[in-house]
Amino acid sequence: MSDIVTIKGLKYGLQLTFDKGATFEAVQANLLNKLETGNGFFIRGTTVFVPKGYFAEEQNEALRRMFHRHGMLFSTELKRPNLAPPSRDTTTKAPSQKLREAVEEAQKMMVINHTVRGGQEVKANCSVLICGNVNPGAQVIAGGSIDIRGTCRGFVHAGAFGDKTACVVADRLMPVQIRIADIIARSPDEPEKVSQAERAMIKDNRIIFEPVAR
Repeated sequence: MSDIVTIKGLKYGLQLTFDKGATFEAVQANLLNKLETGNGFFIRGTTVFVPKGYFAEEQNEALRRMFHRHGMLFSTELKRPNLAPPSRDTTTKAPSQKLREAVEEAQKMMVINHTVRGGQEVKANCSVLICGNVNPGAQVIAGGSIDIRGTCRGFVHAGAFGDKTACVVADRLMPVQIRIADIIARSPDEPEKVSQAERAMIKDNRIIFEPVAR
């Protein structure tokens, strides 16, 4: 089946565009094929954006039901979800103060003392330390960095607010998909055998994997 759907990773979801002249039926069939064959971009809990006005409302509803059956959200409004650090008070603050508070929030650490199992989701405005594994089908989304004292085989998104200095560290790093800020990568189909922990970080505007000492 021809790849008539183009997927663009955003900081807060996936944006879909389509080949010119593609019918709705062809688009729907192509998307269903990607969903059912385990396409690595379509992770449970992800919001999928389709250009507003591209399809008729009943067609959008059909896509919405299809994505919901696979545990995903659908929207025609390209907007950031409510993941931002909450305001500390109702007074107006200067941009520098807001930035300082956001940085302070991201520098905190949430500690999870158990394995994150498939279907479970961890969301935090700060960095996250997981003393256990991240199993396939699990999701970890953090405003700061993610440190996994175990094997990572799920979906991880560090620097969810756009922090490109964030990183992901794991004793064994094998994520189905990894995001740092707005950069997306996947593990190779046959990952190299490593004898020590690895770190994923952004370098030259792409995600690289490197060994790291614990």
